[in-house]
Amino acid sequence: MGIFVALLVLSLLIFFHELGHFLMAKFFGVKVDIFSIGFGKRIFTKKFWDTEWSISIVPLGGYVKMKGQDDTNPLLKNYDSDSYISKRPWQRILILLSGPFANFFVAFILYFTASQMGTYLSPLFNYAHYIPPTIGSFSNNSPAKEAGLKEGDRIVKINGVEIKNWDDIGENIQRYSDSIEFTILRDNRELTFNIKPLIREQKNKFGETIKRKIIGIAPKITDNILKFSPIDGIVFAYNETIYASTMIFKSVEKLITGSVPANQLGGVISIVDITSKASQSGLLALIFFTALISVNLGVLNLLPIPALDGGHIMFNLYEIVARKAPSEKIMYRLTIIGWGILLSLMLLGIYNDLNRLLG
Repeated sequence: MGIFVALLVLSLLIFFHELGHFLMAKFFGVKVDIFSIGFGKRIFTKKFWDTEWSISIVPLGGYVKMKGQDDTNPLLKNYDSDSYISKRPWQRILILLSGPFANFFVAFILYFTASQMGTYLSPLFNYAHYIPPTIGSFSNNSPAKEAGLKEGDRIVKINGVEIKNWDDIGENIQRYSDSIEFTILRDNRELTFNIKPLIREQKNKFGETIKRKIIGIAPKITDNILKFSPIDGIVFAYNETIYASTMIFKSVEKLITGSVPANQLGGVISIVDITSKASQSGLLALIFFTALISVNLGVLNLLPIPALDGGHIMFNLYEIVARKAPSEKIMYRLTIIGWGILLSLMLLGIYNDLNRLLG
């Protein structure tokens, strides 16, 4: 059952991604020949709106084939008025952007839905951003406790910078060296303390070992469920979509630079496995993880690899700047290289997944 839910989630996210391309293409008068969920042999096809809507045998992707566009052979072009290639570069860019945008929009809707259900504290979102900066407990040898802070104190400023949530505390502590001035609220009175943080080695969100300043405090949590009004829910959804996008961009950057080893790259097996487990953990966990996958699809499709939306956007930006289309031979070669990179990443992801599953 879990695997079925996982495949359904992936198929729906791919559908919305391709629907974004489809709707924008139609808006600009481009004929869409095929709208397919999955790759390979088509097992179901129905034609309406002048488009062949298909489900293919391999449900791990999807595509829309527009008139005049062929990723398998960019030399095949059609210059009719309803062709993709006949449109202006900025119109093509909007068609290409609409797929990733659809994924970000779906993630936004999912995060908003979660906010209205009563969101429990989970590592699937940046929950520290929504916890008040009130001290609940201290660690052993806590510099904050030794300086005179107490449970129930609310941190309102760090070196004069206003603190609005628990996330702000960690961010501001890392900015300053040596002793740091904390302004806290206790019994409706503001008190000031100077605290010298300890430096400890910790693992960050990307698994890297880093040196981090700590003052040995933990938040006061009165309720594990966060509740949002509709307006606050919109802000929550926006913040989490941006936060998830930023984390994924940073992850890609660290993989490219080698800060995170290549064996950390997961493939479709990991996605299906984790989505399956999320579905067994409850609807809220599934919603959060689906939003995360949707953001992943949006971000990864914007990478400047010729076979992806980001690569095609780069070609069109070149055409705008140079006032001429890139050489067809160069486009063809770059597209082949792009597909090679994608297939290599997919195989590496599957290899890593199998290694993890086999222990």
